[in-house]
Amino acid sequence: MNAPQTVAPAPDSEMVQYASRMAGLEDLPIGRAEIELSAPATDLVLADDLRAATKIMALVRLHSYPVGVTLLDGDLGLSWEAHAPAVWAALGGEVNRHLAADGYPAVESLAELAVTTDAPTLPGCLHRRESVLATAPFATVAVATRNRPDSLRGCLEALQQLSYPSYEIVVVDNDPTTDETANMVKEIFGPRVRYIRENRRGVASAHNCALEAARGEIIAFVDDDVVVDTHWLTGIAEGFAAGDDVGCVTGLILPAELVTPAQLLLEKHGGFDKGFEQRVFDTGRNRPQDKLFPFTAGRLGSGANMAFHTAKLRRLGGFDAALGIGTFARGGDDLAGFFQVVVAGHQLVYQPGAVAWHRHHREMSALQNQSYGYGMGLGAFLASSLWRNPRMLAQVLRRLPSGFTYAFSDSSTRNEGRYDGWPPELARLERRGLLLGPGAYAVSRWRSRRWPASDKAVDARQG
Repeated sequence: MNAPQTVAPAPDSEMVQYASRMAGLEDLPIGRAEIELSAPATDLVLADDLRAATKIMALVRLHSYPVGVTLLDGDLGLSWEAHAPAVWAALGGEVNRHLAADGYPAVESLAELAVTTDAPTLPGCLHRRESVLATAPFATVAVATRNRPDSLRGCLEALQQLSYPSYEIVVVDNDPTTDETANMVKEIFGPRVRYIRENRRGVASAHNCALEAARGEIIAFVDDDVVVDTHWLTGIAEGFAAGDDVGCVTGLILPAELVTPAQLLLEKHGGFDKGFEQRVFDTGRNRPQDKLFPFTAGRLGSGANMAFHTAKLRRLGGFDAALGIGTFARGGDDLAGFFQVVVAGHQLVYQPGAVAWHRHHREMSALQNQSYGYGMGLGAFLASSLWRNPRMLAQVLRRLPSGFTYAFSDSSTRNEGRYDGWPPELARLERRGLLLGPGAYAVSRWRSRRWPASDKAVDARQG
């Protein structure tokens, strides 16, 4: 949408991706909107028609690619003209960086963006997208679920609307207690979705089941409480095209709603998003300035929105079944997957164009469990990394003092400002979980080895 007025250029905005941190509990509920700067000006449309919102979290796009998130004043109404100055003030620098990458000159107002939409040739980003789609590999999209058919239905409906040319959808029902999910998939989606029942409890086991069944050259995973953008899988493919040996791509995760204190606290604590710039990670020329890398795998992405080169992940042995939700270790399976890709010499790409909306838990009790589970999963991941890569023990011992500072010091790069406004109880739960994580991993490995080999999976595919 093009702004009709001229607004003075703004300085670059730092930490734009954490716009929700500027909100307080008194601002709840916070509305959600999307703004496309290259489209004709229209009023904002709020997700879930949340007109009572006094603040609006807006994802701002240019040529369909996200450039940032900003927090708008809901008291100004839904008129684009009322919000255009604030959008430019927050994201003018990001807009001009996008234009420079596309080969366009900088602008001094949003009104000048008309030159990019009226140009006779496609913007550079859209031309690159077309090139990727022209040779797009067949993809498998896998969704692990357990006893949440209503949430899963919304996820699958969004996956049906992808702009990607060739893909399949696989649902892995993880140790369900009822047939509700199987019946829902069959009745509503029929042959458009493959359904597999996996009786071995744990999201990592469910993902390994999908990996075994996958027909795609790439396999993308989303959680059942995620709704993806129409260009999500295209963004994943663009991530794989960003390097010469990409083994994994992670994407941008934003909150689907911010209506309860628990949801806002999680987002202010850091949420899941990793920013709006594509980044390539490896142990060579793209190694970050982080002496703990690649053990700081949490900076690389989240399992709610991740994809792997199928053959590479299979060669690495898939996911560690002793990790993840549904196991005694409670998490860490995604981090271990990222870690294994990087230490094997492959590249991992963070691709913000692969957008997914995650519905955070509304209840404070669920946030408490999540905080404890996140800490335990992190500790279990570190134990798993050593178990699967014993040659790295010397590296771990050398980095142990720095690692403890990174994990437990309030002034570390991981924690600086991270616990501002975060209830002390949640911080204690997370750190307690971290300390108990290695022991939990040992218990989880023992339990996983006792699982009957003949009872791992039941295949009941649709179509």
